Amino acid sequence: MPSNGLGLKSRLGYLAERARRINVGSVIERAKEASAQHGKAVPAVVVDMLWSAGRHNVGFQDYIDYDFAILNRAERATYMTHPVSNQISERYAHPDYRHLFHDKIEFDEKFSDFLRREWMVVKPGNAEELRAFLERQGTVIVKTPMGQAGSGVFRYHAAEISDWDAFHADLLGQGRLLVEEVIRQHPDLAAVCPGTVNTTRVTAFFDGEKTHILAMAQKFGRGEVSDQMSFGGFYTMLDEDGHAVSAGYDSHGHVHELHPDSGFRIADFQLPMIDEVKAFVDQVARVVPQVQYVGWDIVVGPDGPVLVEGNWGAGVYENKPSVSGIRTGHKPRYQAAIKF
Repeated sequence: MPSNGLGLKSRLGYLAERARRINVGSVIERAKEASAQHGKAVPAVVVDMLWSAGRHNVGFQDYIDYDFAILNRAERATYMTHPVSNQISERYAHPDYRHLFHDKIEFDEKFSDFLRREWMVVKPGNAEELRAFLERQGTVIVKTPMGQAGSGVFRYHAAEISDWDAFHADLLGQGRLLVEEVIRQHPDLAAVCPGTVNTTRVTAFFDGEKTHILAMAQKFGRGEVSDQMSFGGFYTMLDEDGHAVSAGYDSHGHVHELHPDSGFRIADFQLPMIDEVKAFVDQVARVVPQVQYVGWDIVVGPDGPVLVEGNWGAGVYENKPSVSGIRTGHKPRYQAAIKF
């Protein structure tokens, strides 16, 4: 049995696939990045990255993001990594129910009680319904049903549309079918970045009786339609009380003591209604109990939490030691809840 306790077959399969797809040039570029930041020799970093990947299930980007070059063995062992998270996802998400999270339309239907916003689906023949919806809302968010990581998310303003039949046909043709009311966020979130709805990622595990909150990260946007890194967004980890533990950072080497647009000091951020958020996560985690390990994206609105989406492939958000000064991660919390 491997050290992660998640099954020898899945681990060997991951390693075989990783070996097949390894990009040596990419590994060397990442090693150079770690070398420049931490003063380590490039060849030594390359060897360490390959060893960490093969022996300890550490993704190459995990190695960079979580500053493994400056951590000792015991500290590294406390960090969750994407390969381990992926194995948990595969084990604890029943294949027959994953589509409810893959397809955003199906997700909205299943979790409609927790969306707390209006939405509609673009279909042949409902151009007038679409027009009425947009004119009522003024601005809407439009999504492709199968988009991920911020892809396939668009923002439209009713005032900018003159030909509604053409607009409707264009959405249909491009598969932009899910239309949603723009979420109103709490003033404490708007104070950091008013132009983007800033989501809180709560990674949780439902064991059949209790919902375990494993990690919380607060994402911040840059005025774009999404707060994902591909749109210039970044994040900071939150403690159990919902307070930021450090400045913000991303996977591109950017560190933000202050929000670049508002000047808000990220380490001062406090997520409002933290108790309500925890209770809300417990509620949504019970809707599809066959998918136990989920990364929930939530926005705290003026009147309470609002559900954006759930990710059955939860991904990983972790502390960055060079920014936070915290040299341990959240893996012990995962292990205590999931028993691996």
